[in-house]
Amino acid sequence: MLGFGRNKGPYRMNQQMHSFVNPARLIPLGFAVLILIGTLLLRLPVSGAHGHSVGWLNALFTATSAVCVTGLAVLDTGTAFSLFGQVVIMVLIQIGGLGFMTFGVLFAVLLGKQIGLKQRLMIQQATNAFSTQGLVKLSLNIFLIAFVLESVAMITLALHWTPELGWKRAWYYGAFYAISSFNNAGFALRPDSLSAHVGDPVVNTVVITLFVIGGLGFIVLTDIIQKRRWRRFSLNTKLVLTASLIATVFGVVFVLVAEWSNPATLGPLSLGDKIWAALFQGVMPRSSGYNTVNIAGLMAATQFVFIILMFIGAASGSTGGGIKINTFAILILCLYSVVRGRTEIHAFQRKISFEMAFRALAVIMISFGIVCMLTILLTITEHGSSATFLAIFYESVSAFGTVGSSMGLTPNLSPAGKLIIIITMFIGRLGPLALAFALAQTRRPPKYSYPEEKVLIG
Repeated sequence: MLGFGRNKGPYRMNQQMHSFVNPARLIPLGFAVLILIGTLLLRLPVSGAHGHSVGWLNALFTATSAVCVTGLAVLDTGTAFSLFGQVVIMVLIQIGGLGFMTFGVLFAVLLGKQIGLKQRLMIQQATNAFSTQGLVKLSLNIFLIAFVLESVAMITLALHWTPELGWKRAWYYGAFYAISSFNNAGFALRPDSLSAHVGDPVVNTVVITLFVIGGLGFIVLTDIIQKRRWRRFSLNTKLVLTASLIATVFGVVFVLVAEWSNPATLGPLSLGDKIWAALFQGVMPRSSGYNTVNIAGLMAATQFVFIILMFIGAASGSTGGGIKINTFAILILCLYSVVRGRTEIHAFQRKISFEMAFRALAVIMISFGIVCMLTILLTITEHGSSATFLAIFYESVSAFGTVGSSMGLTPNLSPAGKLIIIITMFIGRLGPLALAFALAQTRRPPKYSYPEEKVLIG
């Protein structure tokens, strides 16, 4: 008894320490520290285009947008920031997109250090992996995939832009857009994003390829590279690829049909440029944030469809945001099973547990509640502006989904509005991921059961 009493204090202390270093707490803390460092660097006068500081709030907004790979900007990146400031933004995008834990793994491997259980748990949450096995290899694969794709894209864009920009500027632009595109950040060095390249096959192909691959998720990419055959893919990979294809086709076709004669978007373009613009904008809402046409000029119906696609987002464990296409796919399968009167949820000859469906529903409903609450707050802070409700709602979903697409509201936000969008981007980057992890860790068997009773529905 005495021995047990002596060990009780240290045991409780270990439990408290374990609670403190819980990955669900350390991951947000790590991103917050990274944002703070980025803010301090971007606040320096050397980061401003003319040696003048951009101010604390603008620096905080830009650093948060970069780390959360969102792309919303209160200042034009190409004119408001110096080369030093732009490089800081580019580094923040890369670390924020791939995850600071994966960089930690790389440095640990290079230094010959061991990766402990705590680090593995953090990597598991950061990558949305199913288990702690093979996480070091997965992290190294993430670096390899990112390095190869970004390098190829940088070289391609640089060679393409050299006649127009000169070789120094072309190579820098190539590197910036390669990193921003693959990490689904949407940061651009021109005020009109990529509108000047609306019909450019090279730019469209490279940028679309990068943010589509980046939005699939590293677990899916690794599964595709290793297994190579559809029937050998995991259920997660099949769901991501199928749902992403359906969402992409829907988005492209809708933009092409709805905006075909719109004089503010596709109307004045040639047939070839219309197809490229529809393809680019149809894929963009789920992750990228770039635009080749004026988003504010789109029809209200198209803007609302974009809101839906931005809320759905990219795949789990990817550089994109949103509630994740996997989550949405599970909900649709659950609804399909209910409508068909089935007692089980099936997909590709596999069964999905109701626990997974309940978790997906929880993530969607809580995310929707957060977006609604933040939208209401924005309508209050931006009451004196000329912004419409649709523009404010669009901005909220874009920030939460870390998409970065805007109808032009961001540069005109009030200080309170900027703080709300900053919080929204941070929640959007970490919220659904941390929520899903927390729900997965808090399963407890009930101690007792209540009698069942029916409730009227419909």
